[in-house]
Amino acid sequence: MTGPPDSSALSHLRVLDLTRARAGPTCCRILADFGADVLKIDAPPGVDPNEGMSGARDGYDMINLHRNKRSLTLNLKKNEGREIFLRLARKADVVVENFRPDVKERLGIGYEALRVANPRIILASISGFGQTGRYRLRAGFDQIVQGMGGLMWVTGFPGEGPMRAGIAVADSSAGVYAATGILIALAERERSGLGQWVQTSLLQAQIAMLDFQAARYLVDAEVPGQAGTDHPYSTPMGVVKTANGYINIGVGGDGQWRALCKALERPDLAATPDYATLANRFRNRSKLMTLLDAIFLTGTSDEWLGKLEAAGVPAGPIYKMDEVFADPQVQHLGIAIPCQHDARGNIAIVGQPIDLSRTPSSIVTMTPEAGEHTEQVLRELEYSNADIQRLRDAKIV
Repeated sequence: MTGPPDSSALSHLRVLDLTRARAGPTCCRILADFGADVLKIDAPPGVDPNEGMSGARDGYDMINLHRNKRSLTLNLKKNEGREIFLRLARKADVVVENFRPDVKERLGIGYEALRVANPRIILASISGFGQTGRYRLRAGFDQIVQGMGGLMWVTGFPGEGPMRAGIAVADSSAGVYAATGILIALAERERSGLGQWVQTSLLQAQIAMLDFQAARYLVDAEVPGQAGTDHPYSTPMGVVKTANGYINIGVGGDGQWRALCKALERPDLAATPDYATLANRFRNRSKLMTLLDAIFLTGTSDEWLGKLEAAGVPAGPIYKMDEVFADPQVQHLGIAIPCQHDARGNIAIVGQPIDLSRTPSSIVTMTPEAGEHTEQVLRELEYSNADIQRLRDAKIV
């Protein structure tokens, strides 16, 4: 693939990527897209009992998660494989892993071993439930943590039981929090000269993403419930049906409520006691939404969106994925990055949602084949051709 030059923002950093699935790769993708030299450590064929769990190498998920990386195959279960990894760590800045917490210690590459090899190293560990505690060894899949973290009981319609979100909220947010922690540790290292151990978990990330819903319980001891497509505590804010589909409306205060009534050509509603204040509108939400549904059914989605925009009432369409990327503002923002893939041809993948004025992210290379850069990396460590062949014969790499 030919494309823009590497981002220079993090080009001074080397990252050793021991991750799989989604949370860890999400973290490393951020660093790679901003120019870090990310070495993805893959197991040689037949070594990993869960080989292939992330899907085909040229599948959409692997392409989207593992671009801009180099790949080295390395058998960390062998002593010499571990020694090669520690040699890499001596010259690296960051190691990212999302093993079960006991695995890295068993392999001899836990934080203490890394710190001895390189006091400046930053280890970022992402687990399901934390590095310590009674749940530390549990397998942490996203949906399990959506349930334990409270998301599934505030998602869906009342009385219909828990509902998972349509994306991997716990996984993806844990990856973003891990990247944030790494960048904080790197900034602190500028002063202290020392690395540290950055830890996050899917469970912590999921609870943090609950944000106001979690605070609602912690501060007011109120257990939030399911609100369907309505906002948990503001109304009218949610989904309304139109003559040809659905739209979202968002009325956050009394001024916007009066503007909505004007746009609906029902100024009388603004003065109706049951709806005049937010508290009253919330108390009478069921009756109010039934009334609004009947009004919105008289026009198409585009007609209502035009009227609401003209009146300054927050509103928006509800898109399927093809419609998302057809929207002119989405196209203007450029978050779908066109790429050339050897196997898939002309495709687009999801870019970073962060714009920097001088050192923006870039997608330069596609997902490497497993071990594509093994010889290159070993030569950087001053292994000879004979050494590399011996390592291959011994199935170390």
